[in-house]
Amino acid sequence: MQEVLTQAETKMKKTLSVLTNEYATIRAGRANPAVLDKIMVDYYGTPTAVNQLAAISVSEARLLTIQPWDASSVRAIEKAILSSELGINPQSDGKVIRLMFPQLTEERRREITKDIAKMSEEAKVAVRAIRRDAIEKLKAKKKTAEITEDDLKQGEKKTQDLTDKYCKEIDILFEKKQKEIMEI
Repeated sequence: MQEVLTQAETKMKKTLSVLTNEYATIRAGRANPAVLDKIMVDYYGTPTAVNQLAAISVSEARLLTIQPWDASSVRAIEKAILSSELGINPQSDGKVIRLMFPQLTEERRREITKDIAKMSEEAKVAVRAIRRDAIEKLKAKKKTAEITEDDLKQGEKKTQDLTDKYCKEIDILFEKKQKEIMEI
């Protein structure tokens, strides 16, 4: 029974981690190097992450500076940023690329809030699916007489407690990100 609960908790932690990473890539009006994490640059025929080709720094609250280690990759990085869903035009002097993050409009903030709400709901659905799988595994163990009826009930309760805990953490994460977006 314990290994089923341990597996379920590990999967729930991973779901929370994925949500945290997705939230980090969302542009919230201030410069954050994590928004570039999903952008891949065609570097000599190989898709490469921007952070592996350049030093990325936040020089001001809304200005991100990208300094490629190989000056010949500046054009490729600019092209990747333009073709991404970031919605920011890079400015370059041939050596350094600057990304100026504009202030978010009220309408754009509401759109972003809807997107993060959808992401958090998807994470909760994933956590509930993990709960369902864990309970099915416990019932299968009961059927093969590996655990007793009391163990099954106790396992179901612990699984539900884990689910509640991670759903609450997802809500906290959502509220924190929503507050960050709406206050800027």
